[in-house]
Amino acid sequence: MISMKIINSIAEDINEIFRLYAIASNYQRSKQEVVVWPKFERKLVETEISENRQWKLIIDGQIACVWATTFSDEQIWEEKNKDKAIYIHRIATNPDFRGNNFINIIVEWAKEFTQKNQKDFIRLDTLGNNTKLIKHYTNAGFNFLGMFDLTNTKGLPEHYHNTPVCLFEISLKP
Repeated sequence: MISMKIINSIAEDINEIFRLYAIASNYQRSKQEVVVWPKFERKLVETEISENRQWKLIIDGQIACVWATTFSDEQIWEEKNKDKAIYIHRIATNPDFRGNNFINIIVEWAKEFTQKNQKDFIRLDTLGNNTKLIKHYTNAGFNFLGMFDLTNTKGLPEHYHNTPVCLFEISLKP
């Protein structure tokens, strides 16, 4: 029987998180016309861990997938940031577990997390016209809101600069 759980990442996970980010970046590099993640600042992930905003999916004692959350994402969501939402960032899958469609597990977890935190939306973004990823997220229940040019990218990771952003959301409003 497979043991699976979602819990907060801890400081001891940081090397594995960055290993998964590097694997994800290399995978992105192998695809044509896909925006590649930059090398993220260690301080960013350390802060997410200390604020309990970095998550991991554990299967049989191994980190199978990681992602980060926030309750505000003003530079990307602009006016819509006023809504009560959870924002998901940087989903990275351990290649030993690739193909398991973890986005569906993350969506189910996020629905509970969103309701527990009295939010109305689950949101995420990706960059560029990555049609496969757009389809992947819409198949998981996200509404694709379209592609938008950001008006203020100051302070955002470099891959947000000069690239349109694709916005997705699931509404849990009654």
